[in-house]
Amino acid sequence: MDSDASKVMTVKELSIYLKVHPSTIYRQLKRGRLPAFKVGSDWRFNVESIDRWRLEQDSPA
Repeated sequence: MDSDASKVMTVKELSIYLKVHPSTIYRQLKRGRLPAFKVGSDWRFNVESIDRWRLEQDSPA
């Protein structure tokens, strides 16, 4: 039941996945540019939502 499509990542895991520094993740969160949700005070990211967001970033405006 635990497939990659339903996997949830932390900021650290997402920074590794996107190959960016964790501060870049926090900066994008502050600007409201990443699909995310909070669990308590910690940010979490659904892999499916991140992959969809990445595809939208590649699309011409």
